Amino acid sequence: MATIKETLSETMKAAMKGGPTQKDKLAFCRNLHAAVRKREIDDRIDLDDAGVLKIISSLVKQRQDSIDQFRKGGREDLVVKEEAELQFLQAFLPAQMSEAEVQQIVEWAVGEAKATNPALGALGPKDMGTVMKLVVPKIQGRADGKLVNQLVRDRIAKG
Repeated sequence: MATIKETLSETMKAAMKGGPTQKDKLAFCRNLHAAVRKREIDDRIDLDDAGVLKIISSLVKQRQDSIDQFRKGGREDLVVKEEAELQFLQAFLPAQMSEAEVQQIVEWAVGEAKATNPALGALGPKDMGTVMKLVVPKIQGRADGKLVNQLVRDRIAKG
């Protein structure tokens, strides 16, 4: 199975060969490639798939925020461009988890947090970080962070 960077490279080559009809896709490829290379150069490392997924996830979040802002500003032309780039980026992400699957992981993490620290008894707002530290590695790149945060908050509020 090819790595994400290899897949990106192949997609970029295909977009270059596609000519003018693929110019947007080529621009998206170049943006993603530049973000990956920047991180590699800045940190002096060679990113693996997990590192690339973090970059893609942050770019997806940026695109979603931009779409919201452009909609509020009435700039539908920019919304269309950002949505196209968002779809391109999401193609590199693994399949997204359903809310029920995320809820299941949250329940496991809450149980695990209580098991590792029996003095907790009922979880409170202070324990959110403990639970999130258990949840995030299991869902990395496969669920929206806002959804996860909300589900953890709701579960902790229940006690």
